[in-house]
Amino acid sequence: MTQFKPLAFTYLFVPGNRPDRFDKALASGADRIILDLEDAVTPADKHIALEAVASWLAQTQADRSRVLVRVNDVTTAWFSSDMAMLLRSQPCGVMLSKCESAEQVRAVRAAMAAEAELVALIETAKGIAQVQSIADSPDVSRLALGVMDLMVDLDVPNDSATLTYAASQISIASRAAGLPPPIAGVTAAIDVLQVTSDMRIAMGLGFGAKMCIHPTQLAAVRDALRPTSADTDWAQRILQAWQDSFASGTGIGAIQVDGKMVDRPVVLRAERLVARAAG
Repeated sequence: MTQFKPLAFTYLFVPGNRPDRFDKALASGADRIILDLEDAVTPADKHIALEAVASWLAQTQADRSRVLVRVNDVTTAWFSSDMAMLLRSQPCGVMLSKCESAEQVRAVRAAMAAEAELVALIETAKGIAQVQSIADSPDVSRLALGVMDLMVDLDVPNDSATLTYAASQISIASRAAGLPPPIAGVTAAIDVLQVTSDMRIAMGLGFGAKMCIHPTQLAAVRDALRPTSADTDWAQRILQAWQDSFASGTGIGAIQVDGKMVDRPVVLRAERLVARAAG
């Protein structure tokens, strides 16, 4: 039976100028924490945040694979300082804000360890226009949708069909490039029901994770993503039958389970359900 590397489902933001919250965020149960040097930090506090993140990374004994730093975008005056800090603080992951090209991704990867996670945050019209080339870059680990900034860039409300179109483009580009399902944008409301609803809508568009701004949102995201017990039972029966068919030498590319034909696409869906249930 296929073995899977567990996917990250929850990405929790922490302002980079609040080092008192870094360890608390790690202890929250989030799959990843994002130490934010961008939107959560005012221009006046950028230097303070950069030093706080660098100091914590130099001292922490935490699992670096769970830590990302959201850096300022390449057009800003802070980008070069962010890259210099990354070179000193390897290996930790990076979220590149307002990513608009594969060239920008390469510039960031050059300052990172090869094994570290690099999430390209797509949140502008230019980013959407270049999303397939960004997804195809061998330097990208995953895509994410920055819905708040995209709304501003496009000057559209949060129920605009254009946002749905943009989200679909990110999802399709991820799948075509063989990347994990992309990460949905934040829900501004802390309300659990709203977070759950937003995640389920995002799942319908092909997303498989979500950025969070408060620890109370984490459980809501996981609840929305978790398959039902009936779905999990079905998936396990499919995978066991598929494995048995090949173990017995009868595997021919299609079998019957519960009176229905099962072929490779059905098995792939079952595998993904089991992986989500395990997360």
